[in-house]
Amino acid sequence: MTADFQSKDFQSKTGARVELLPLARFTTLGVGGEAEVWFVSNHEQLAEAMAQPYRILGGGSNLVIADAGVPERVIRLSGPLAERDLTPDPELSGGDGIVTGWVGGGVPLPGLVRALQKLGYSNLEGTVGIPAQVGGAVWMNAGTRYGEMFDGLHTLEIATPDGLKVVTPDDLRWGYRDSGIPRNHIVTRVRLKLQRTAPEDVLARMTLADTARKGQPKMKTPGCAFKNPGGVGAGRLIDEAGLKGTRVGNALIAPEHANFIVNLGGATAADVHALLDLIRERVGVPLELEYELWPGEADRSATPVAASQWAAEPE
Repeated sequence: MTADFQSKDFQSKTGARVELLPLARFTTLGVGGEAEVWFVSNHEQLAEAMAQPYRILGGGSNLVIADAGVPERVIRLSGPLAERDLTPDPELSGGDGIVTGWVGGGVPLPGLVRALQKLGYSNLEGTVGIPAQVGGAVWMNAGTRYGEMFDGLHTLEIATPDGLKVVTPDDLRWGYRDSGIPRNHIVTRVRLKLQRTAPEDVLARMTLADTARKGQPKMKTPGCAFKNPGGVGAGRLIDEAGLKGTRVGNALIAPEHANFIVNLGGATAADVHALLDLIRERVGVPLELEYELWPGEADRSATPVAASQWAAEPE
């Protein structure tokens, strides 16, 4: 591909902006090859983007993308789907309990948590410090020992291949780091279920949760690599296997916390996968990945988006 071709972008039939971009720029780990990225700002654009094979990319945490990129379209929520309305809905709110207006799936979670604290709204302070967007955080029920996303959800709007659905948490089989939402569904908007609390009390809880994260590495990382098996810390098991500080290429098992893999600068997805394989081989119990892998566990390479495929898209 030429430099001119790589910088080319266009608008889809419904007005979505489409570009061929390196996915590394959208991830907290900083690895990942190119893909066709659709920036969609309304449901019509989203439906068009979902008409071909697609993936949804939010804050880019908890994600390791192949060095070759992915062949599918990559959808990013923008515009109104990345805006928030925290005004209490008078018909759904009562007493100290409030239900907000719609919060877009593309809203950054850290900024949302800070805004809720200033308003004196609690239930999501346990998610402080998670570098995600709301949609992705809901999809995996992101959280810490102090709380998770489903603590503060009232209603979810989900885009499916068959259209939009509005559900409540009671409609889903959610649990630890799992929403029960199918992989090919997209959380477009949510209404939050919150409690009125003194802002200083919300801040105190946020500080408690944030303090517990102080031992985590500050370099580029997707977050925790593995779920804790049977209540035992995965980081502890990796440390006991003697792997803390192990390096492959420019990827490192963090000295601060063994359940984190960090990018020292210029790491590749192949480096990260090599460390994940080593951990699984050396730790004496089965470990379940907390990372999302693109294109997937079974296929760690993907065909890059071809110039002919890119050029064939309608202007």
